[in-house]
Amino acid sequence: MAREKQMKRTHSSVFPKREISPPATKRKIESTTTREAVANFFKPPSKKPFQHLAWRTVDNSCLVAKYSTRPPVDNQVVPVKKRVAAFDLSGSNFLTRSLLPKDGTLILTKSGNTFPRNEHDWKWWNHCVPGRIKELYSKGYQVVIVTNQKKVLLKKVGKGAIGDSKSLTIFKSKVSVILKDLDVPLSVYAATEYDEYRKPRMGMWKLMLDDYDLDVEGVLDLEGSIFVGDAAGRPADHSCVDRNFASNIGLKFYTPEEFFLGKPQEGVEAFNPKNFILDGTSRSSLPFPESHGQELVIFCGSPGAGKSTFFWKYLEPLKYKRVNQDILKTRPKCLSVAAEYLQAGDSVAVDNTNADPETRAYWVKLAKDHDVPIRCVYLSTPASICAHNNAVRAANPRLESLNPEKRTFLPDVAFRSFASRFEKPQLSEGFEDIIHIDFQFEGDPITRELWAQHWV
Repeated sequence: MAREKQMKRTHSSVFPKREISPPATKRKIESTTTREAVANFFKPPSKKPFQHLAWRTVDNSCLVAKYSTRPPVDNQVVPVKKRVAAFDLSGSNFLTRSLLPKDGTLILTKSGNTFPRNEHDWKWWNHCVPGRIKELYSKGYQVVIVTNQKKVLLKKVGKGAIGDSKSLTIFKSKVSVILKDLDVPLSVYAATEYDEYRKPRMGMWKLMLDDYDLDVEGVLDLEGSIFVGDAAGRPADHSCVDRNFASNIGLKFYTPEEFFLGKPQEGVEAFNPKNFILDGTSRSSLPFPESHGQELVIFCGSPGAGKSTFFWKYLEPLKYKRVNQDILKTRPKCLSVAAEYLQAGDSVAVDNTNADPETRAYWVKLAKDHDVPIRCVYLSTPASICAHNNAVRAANPRLESLNPEKRTFLPDVAFRSFASRFEKPQLSEGFEDIIHIDFQFEGDPITRELWAQHWV
């Protein structure tokens, strides 16, 4: 009895006095599935409610929206060959000195902000835009929108996150309203990654051709098709990707001002990779005069200038040993490995950027310490080509002729860093000779065709 009382006191001291809840009762679980939803599920497709807008994602990268009308718009001319009228979307609002909105093709921000506040912050680029789109459809064009949307995340970020991200929800909502306002059958293709689908690359165009069965020979009227975009390489434009996209495909290109307002295009000195392709398959003479003794050669050039390619084509066959900081990671390691090669009697090529005299001085000293001459190969490749090379090789990791070391995409900071430090090499630094190389692309027909496209 005493033990029982002790147990009761212990229990009471641990748990405060309170009313004891009644036993839990089972609650009826009510289904959230309505009778209407169940009925629609078992209906044949022809009986189901019509959906104007359908979304899908391709390769976890390209977002596609297809808008259909019901009943179908029946005032369309059906041509023998199908013409395509493609448009960029845009939605930001940069103003030029003339106060004409330039950074936009179909829409701008309603608020006037550079970037939209939310899905409702948009307006037509010009009041005539919807009418022109409908006119193109009535004339038999297949209207499509192709847009780069790198800031749209397809999925929520974070542990356990599921469903659409906030940016994707906003984008879908905005596109839904835009397409409903236009109310003509068309598709939207949005590239959300830096890959084959991103303009000026042709992934979205190829996907569109497949969706509409326009990739069959004789079906597409390419000469009669058009592309309208605001990124045209003009002084106030943020880039030239729209003009380059049209150039890659072979489409006639218009700016929004020209297409919608009838204003003449501004003259643009557009970058064309084809201008840098060497005629024929090889150079007429060896650009690197061969040395008849042991030496040290250092490269000087921006990332993407073609330094490694130059080594493999001209110096490796001459048995030069390559030293590269991307592989060895640190300058001391590069100096150590180069010293070992020189001690063994080998000629050495230093495949680094070597942007400034201070960096090059390390190699001049190493050459003196080993009593060998030093030459500098200066690759003066234009910045536009360096950026192009960077994009081409990163986009083609499986193609050994373009990317034998499977290099990834270099960020802009790598190029800005080189430019901020660069000083042209001089003989007074201690070089026996400086060999100046102008960039010219060489390669087989398949490689040349790929390299000749616009990639940035």
